[in-house]
Amino acid sequence: MSTLVFCCVALPFIMALVLYFTQSSGTRKLIVPAAITIMAVAAVTLGANGAFRLEVGSILGLSADTVFSVLDLLLLVYILGIGWKLGSRLIMGMTLLQLVGMLYLKFVLPGHEVPITAFVADGLSLIMVIIITVVGGLITIYGMGYMDLHEEHLHLRVSRQPRFFAIIFCFLGAMNGLVLCNNLSWMFLFWEITTLCSFMLIGHDQTDEAKANAQRALWMNVLGGLAFVSAMLFIQKSLGTLSTELVLQKMTSMDVKNTAILLPFAFFCLAAFTKSAQVPFESWLCGAMVAPTPVSALLHSATMVKAGTYLLLRMAPAFAGTTMSTIVALFGAFTFVATCILAVSQSNAKKVLAYSTIANLGLIIACVGINTAASMMAATTIIIYHSVSKGLLFMCVGAIEQRIGSRDIEDMRGLYGKMPRTAIITVIGIFTMMLPPFGMLIGKWMAIEAIARATQAMTPIVFFVALGSAFTVLFWARWAGVLVSSSKMHERPTYGHPKPSVMFALRSLCGLAVVFSFISPMVLKTFVEPSVSGVYARFNLQAEGFIPGATLTGAEGYVWIYLLFILLGLGVWYAWREARKVPESAHAQPYCSGLTAVKDGVVGFKGPMNVFEPVRVSNFYLSQYFGESKITRAIDIISTAFLVVLVGGLL
Repeated sequence: MSTLVFCCVALPFIMALVLYFTQSSGTRKLIVPAAITIMAVAAVTLGANGAFRLEVGSILGLSADTVFSVLDLLLLVYILGIGWKLGSRLIMGMTLLQLVGMLYLKFVLPGHEVPITAFVADGLSLIMVIIITVVGGLITIYGMGYMDLHEEHLHLRVSRQPRFFAIIFCFLGAMNGLVLCNNLSWMFLFWEITTLCSFMLIGHDQTDEAKANAQRALWMNVLGGLAFVSAMLFIQKSLGTLSTELVLQKMTSMDVKNTAILLPFAFFCLAAFTKSAQVPFESWLCGAMVAPTPVSALLHSATMVKAGTYLLLRMAPAFAGTTMSTIVALFGAFTFVATCILAVSQSNAKKVLAYSTIANLGLIIACVGINTAASMMAATTIIIYHSVSKGLLFMCVGAIEQRIGSRDIEDMRGLYGKMPRTAIITVIGIFTMMLPPFGMLIGKWMAIEAIARATQAMTPIVFFVALGSAFTVLFWARWAGVLVSSSKMHERPTYGHPKPSVMFALRSLCGLAVVFSFISPMVLKTFVEPSVSGVYARFNLQAEGFIPGATLTGAEGYVWIYLLFILLGLGVWYAWREARKVPESAHAQPYCSGLTAVKDGVVGFKGPMNVFEPVRVSNFYLSQYFGESKITRAIDIISTAFLVVLVGGLL
């Protein structure tokens, strides 16, 4: 077991060091797939072996606690140096507060009551490790081909890929460490490493825009780090331990939870909200879209934002049944509907994906706030399927942008004629996000059922989730419609020449998205149910009788899933066949009230003063009603009020 954990946590950092000093492109393209393969095999093997406990007494002959304490302090000093270099008093001030807090925690507060087991993995941890390593690994492989073209476009004389892939591997190792370790102090180290890695990756291209967005991401996540340190101080003071396992055992055994006891968990929620880019902190994740596409895909699917939802899922039993839990549910539901509305107004594909990610994270947080076994199952299901589909869609947008020079949805009309394979994969990716019987729809159905049936559910929560789901269908269907609206489906497309690593990653994640949905009853029965029931059993929690998705885990579930897949397949096949039959002669020019004109082969009409105006076909994005400039300020004010109630009410 120790070898498998080493391959998932320590090996990525070793590979990062190797890659940083590897200047040869050929050598790097051998090392990256080999390292990813080893990590993926180790992660899947860990998952197959099930829950485990692993002690780590020493590292290189030194006490493990001492090593991690020193690394904690050194990392904070390094971030402080970055703040000094950037001239940001905000970053320096919050980092100094973290340093003071960590020094007080290490040297002033009383020590732990009992030794802390280093790694304690349950079903949730193992699900996260597999997602991080497999999905993150495929994104890394995609990055090899993508970054070659990216640097050609930038006309770089010296490649920055050694540094880029080194940071990517650090990111993967830190995320695996974060979800596996049981010591909150160790978790904090990995938490802050992800903050530092995201800052470096967002600013990778070193443009003024990239640097500005990287700095914004850093200060917002440093705020989350400060909240994390504050939570550890209160927990150590009140409960006398930083063991996640012991903290949850003590909290779940309490009949009455007072304000002082709940305050650190409110700080954990604040830390999770910043890391998961919930409103009003969504701007850092939207700004991260300036980074190369592998970074966007990694941040949104396998790392970073999932760290926040993992922390909330892990800590949820501690505040179950409290008013604080209901506030968290309201906050998540509001984020879900608000960012779905913002996504409707976007024609930039990356922005659509960004707001969609924030929305789905909000839905997960709403499920965590409902805090029942049913809602936890829904949250876990959404995490699994969202990671695969969203990573796939980001990579598709990156490949499309490199070919057509735009990430605007309207510029993707007729994409099938230029990039048929990528266009088809993109449509499949969108279908997995919006259509039954794909996993994301199963997860959302489970979430709506769990929220509607929960005793503490409030009408606004149900309303927000239902309304947000409707807006979700709108922006996904609009995008899919553009991709399949080509008038030349009858013609043989001209295939491009994407890099092999890019197509391998796209096909692999597309296959995983479809196969995981095809075997969704097995996924629910094998991974989701045990991960939730295991937590409830460990902490003697009472699970309600209704479990959404239970009807899908038996033989009847397979019948319904396969029947829906057959119907969907027949519908797609019939539409494809009919579209291929339509000849060019069947297409008519647009009708322009008798003023139709053709100029240099371009169809248009005679406008005012007989000036020729070309015909433009596009969707309506309602930006004058739902645009960022129109409603973002109001959304941020409302969400800030939620945070004031959540944390300020306990203070």
